[in-house]
Amino acid sequence: MINYTIRRLLSAIPTLIIVAVMVFFLIRCVPGNPALTMLSDDATVEEIAAMEAKMGLDQPVPVQFVKWVGNAVRGDFGSSIYYDEPAMGVVMSRLESTWMLVIMAMFFSILIGVPLGITAAVHRNGLLDKMCMVLSMIGISMPGFWLALNLVILFAIKVPVFPAVGYAYISEGGLLKSMRYLLLPAIALGLQRSASLARVTRSSMLDVLNSDYIRTARSKGLRERAVVYVHALKNAMNQIITQLGISIAHLLGGAIVMENVFNIPGLGRLAFDSIVRRDYPVIQAHILYVAFIYVIVNLVVDLLYKFFDPRIEYK
Repeated sequence: MINYTIRRLLSAIPTLIIVAVMVFFLIRCVPGNPALTMLSDDATVEEIAAMEAKMGLDQPVPVQFVKWVGNAVRGDFGSSIYYDEPAMGVVMSRLESTWMLVIMAMFFSILIGVPLGITAAVHRNGLLDKMCMVLSMIGISMPGFWLALNLVILFAIKVPVFPAVGYAYISEGGLLKSMRYLLLPAIALGLQRSASLARVTRSSMLDVLNSDYIRTARSKGLRERAVVYVHALKNAMNQIITQLGISIAHLLGGAIVMENVFNIPGLGRLAFDSIVRRDYPVIQAHILYVAFIYVIVNLVVDLLYKFFDPRIEYK
């Protein structure tokens, strides 16, 4: 397994290189001039040219790319045009709120989606099955920003139980205060993913519950709870884990919307603001970080397959 892990990590290098090349050139196709964004609209041509020279944007794009790659190999992804700080440092400063939001949203999606899918599978074609699938369809179809706004109206305005916007860092107010700020966006984000997770869980559980060894377990007199949660669920976990890995990618993407709705200073908000400001170094550092996280998540998902299914062999 160690050799397999090392090979997977090495194979991720070409992927990250391709992502870096595409991001570098594509963001420079976006209309707008970062130098003009930093200056006022009435800036003179000479002032704009001086700012472009300071940013290194006066050189040909291939030359800019070669310099950027040379610096990136040494861990230098450039300085933020807007913040005037190392780009990767700016990205790292926003990790706490985003990962807290993703973890809490994942918790809610698992807490709701997996039991919902199991219930639907156990009561196949029954009333509970139909009700669970209707709920999951509603969850998939419901726009996340609409749900978020309704949660704000209900639980932050009409019944002021939770904060409507903002975030308190753990170092400032403690873990519980941070979680209180993120509860509403985490619920809004997690409910959508729980709907997809419920459908995958139901499908995977139905395949397992029709297996011969499940009928054998029942014929031995095992309680239904043990059959479902010990024997069936463990063998259905591979598809569920795959969906959880996909969910992390969706949650990181959905965090952009939620962080803007709730004014949370996270990676999603940073990415949106950086695109508006044409802050090239931060955009590049952000996308490379997210691409690296996707690679790690896919690797962890593959390794978890072995835990739930010992028959899998890594070569």
